[in-house]
Formats: sequence, structure tokens, C-alpha cells
Amino acid sequence: MSTPKLPEVRVNERIRVPQVRVIGDDGTQVGVLAVREALTLAQSKGLDLVEVSPTARPPVCRIMDYGKFKYEQNRRARKARKKQHQMQLKEIKMRPKIEGHDYNFKLEHAREFLEGRDKVKLTVTFRGREIAHQEIGHRLIQKVIASLADISTVESPPRSEGRTLTSVLMPKQKSTPKAESRDSVPAPSARTAAPAARPASPATRVETGSKE
Repeated sequence: MSTPKLPEVRVNERIRVPQVRVIGDDGTQVGVLAVREALTLAQSKGLDLVEVSPTARPPVCRIMDYGKFKYEQNRRARKARKKQHQMQLKEIKMRPKIEGHDYNFKLEHAREFLEGRDKVKLTVTFRGREIAHQEIGHRLIQKVIASLADISTVESPPRSEGRTLTSVLMPKQKSTPKAESRDSVPAPSARTAAPAARPASPATRVETGSKE
């Protein structure tokens, strides 16, 4: 997925208009100034003159630290791209008698796809007489499903399609952390937390023990 380019922002001497409406670094409205005057004001504060609304008449500029502005702009763009991730279907192909190192390699790839918020299609292909022992493929797929159960759920259970056995896994929904777990131990009540009563005297204990 290509990275969308951020809109071009004109800064300092690149602002080529006669006048601009200026907002100070503290957010106050400075007013309409000649661009040279606005630039001098920004430089006197050790800051930049950044055009924030080029289509306004006159364009609106703000006095700010352009480096911080650019960093914040990039951070917001990265956050937006994460939200716009389009879930894809990735396929993991296996043979019924897959070797141990190949199995681990495929399993690791499946985990990477799921952690990247993509679906995974598990495909076991039978060749020749292998089709007579589909239970081997079923066991293999169930093994993968169990190994990835911590980050995935089964969207499509194992099913035969000609000489292949397939199943689709999807990433688990990210749970929102709760302020307090339902199973957490409740805080002691005021009655429970009250200080223990003073120990009774020997006479009182004797009286409690005998009831006539």
C-alpha cells in the first residue's frame, strides 16, 4: 500500500503573497500584516511563519516551531494509515506430510499475517493416493488452529474442495481494557475493614462459654 503524500506546506520565505492573517504562537489573533513584517515577527521569537490556510483571503499563517508541526503532522498521518488498513486474505499452503522445520516456517508466517490484521487461509493439498487419508490433513489444520488460537478465531472451519482441504482464520478483535475486571476481588467493605474488637477479658470469655 503506497504512502499518501502530505499536503505541501509553505514556510517562511516560500510564502509568496503580499499580506497574511497572522495567528501568534500563543493562539492570539495578531491581525493582517505584510508577509515580510509577519516573517520578521516570527524570526524575532526564534520561530517559523507557517501557512496553515492557503485558500483563505488573505492566507492564514501561524507563528510556530515548524519542526514540531511537521512531526505532529507525520504522527497523525501514520495513525490514520493504521486505521485505514484493508484486511487481506493471505494463503498458507501445506502438504499432509510436512516436515517439522517447514511447518514451523509456515506457522510463523501465518502468525505474522494475523498480527498484521489480515485473514489467513490454510490450504492442505493432497497428491495421488494421499487423498485417501484426508484425516492427516484435518489433524494438520487443527494443529495450526490450536497453535494460533491466542490471536485468531476460525471464520471458516476445515472443508474439502476437490483435492484440497481449507480453513480460514481471522484476527481476534482487540479487546478494550476495562477499568476493573469483573472477576477482580472486591475491596473490603467498611464493616470488614473495621479494626478488630478489643480482646475480651478472661471473665467475659468464661461467661460466653457457659450458658445456663
